[in-house]
Amino acid sequence: MAGKVISVNESNFEQEVLNSDVPVLVDFWAPWCGPCRLIAPIVEELAVELEGKAKVVKVNTDENPNLAMRYGIRAIPTIMVFKNGRVVDTKVGVQSKEVLKALLT
Repeated sequence: MAGKVISVNESNFEQEVLNSDVPVLVDFWAPWCGPCRLIAPIVEELAVELEGKAKVVKVNTDENPNLAMRYGIRAIPTIMVFKNGRVVDTKVGVQSKEVLKALLT
């Protein structure tokens, strides 16, 4: 399963997310965040299940504060879905796999 979720930072966000040909689920998280650790396995499963149809990336908000600020991240985990370079949906807090999958399909 490992290797399907892409770690994104300020230098490759535009390439991996904004310029993507497929929908992108972005998980804004931090290592110290308990709920972020709860949702991580769900995010990883989605990355495997939706390979080729959607992209799943993670942004560490501690290491990428400018991205967190740019997208108004006030609580984590925050899940944003991007299509054609634009945010089309946002969910804050732990979400079920079904809810997250529905955002991408």
